[in-house]
Amino acid sequence: MKYLTPAFKKEMVKDYTILIPNMAPVQFACIKAAMESEGYHAEMLTNRNQNVAQLGLRYVHNDTCYPALLIIGQFLDALNSGKYDLHHTALLISQSGGGCRASNYIKLLRKALVKAGYDYIPVASFNASKLEADSRIPVTMRLLRKLLAAAEYGDEISALRNQLAPYENEKGAADKWKDKWLDTVAAWFKNNQNYSMHAMKKQFAVIARDAASVPITRVPKVKVGVVGEIFVKFSPLGNNDLQAFLESEGCEVNLPGLMGYVNYCCANWWMDNKFYGMSKPVSVAAHAALKIFDDIGMTMSKAIKACGFYAPGSFKELMKKPEGILSLGVKMGEGWLLTAEMVELIEGGYENIVCAQPFGCLPNHIAGKGVTNRIRALYPQANTTAVDYDPSSTKVNQENRIKLMLAVAREKLNAQAA
Repeated sequence: MKYLTPAFKKEMVKDYTILIPNMAPVQFACIKAAMESEGYHAEMLTNRNQNVAQLGLRYVHNDTCYPALLIIGQFLDALNSGKYDLHHTALLISQSGGGCRASNYIKLLRKALVKAGYDYIPVASFNASKLEADSRIPVTMRLLRKLLAAAEYGDEISALRNQLAPYENEKGAADKWKDKWLDTVAAWFKNNQNYSMHAMKKQFAVIARDAASVPITRVPKVKVGVVGEIFVKFSPLGNNDLQAFLESEGCEVNLPGLMGYVNYCCANWWMDNKFYGMSKPVSVAAHAALKIFDDIGMTMSKAIKACGFYAPGSFKELMKKPEGILSLGVKMGEGWLLTAEMVELIEGGYENIVCAQPFGCLPNHIAGKGVTNRIRALYPQANTTAVDYDPSSTKVNQENRIKLMLAVAREKLNAQAA
């Protein structure tokens, strides 16, 4: 297939620096370590200056969803920075497949590179949908296993850090603990250790017990769950440092893990045969993968709960949460997963929810903002607000919307204390 820019070839792995958008900082730090342990020269982008959005607006038409605009703008800003040998630099971007516009980001990126004079920069795709087959990043079975372990370890470290930070006795102790474990996981991968399912299940308990040793003092706090489109939910670039803002307001923040989205994709492939009559072999394989991932996730949850922290239930139970609200056939964007995560958070005590969504992302408006009235009818304690993220939206307006939600949350907390 002919592309506007060069395809990524296997032999480039040895000599090229691969730039990757840093969507979920903790999880992607583990993913970077996994890739480097297998010989990749990977760099997670952290550039977040004003040029990022402006470059996106300049090279991508403004009808494109906000994550695409930011990711492409971040790539171009990095290439303009002078930090890299541009003739030995490649870009890596994921493709979700299906009807979401995320599958087309790679096409928009290539067009932007040509317009900006970088038509010699290779672009690699990471996907499980057989897209861009001759420009996909090569993945060995060992790297695939390490990437799975990276996402799992990242989810656990992130979840525990977020439950330590609001209550730490010594300021910065939670982040110090997080950094220690990120370094530990990186060392494991470098030494080809602790990435098997058996080893992961053993280490989940070790990590949780170590988190329980961090001195904290639990006091009543407003608990806030964050759901939404995957990039805007996780990325500080995409949500204007939403988590940092909520923590500065004295909240405990719960961000459902990255593996939830992986499980969601597997569940959709499994159910495609039932809902849409698609490939039965794919359905069977996806169901088998989901069972394995859910088993690993439940082992982690049990280890976390055993040490006195909150952890979600099984993914199979999560799939029952949208019942009476939304069909599991709604799978564009984050679809039914967004609704399910909102319900699970409310039932878990995180009844104050920020639904972060790119302006104009129709699937997530339907599965997020569109279901809030039904959720409130079923769960009167729910206190939700939907926040749009877009180049034209100001950070002040976004934070003011959230502050209104937090004011209601504090009133409830004070009433319960009284």
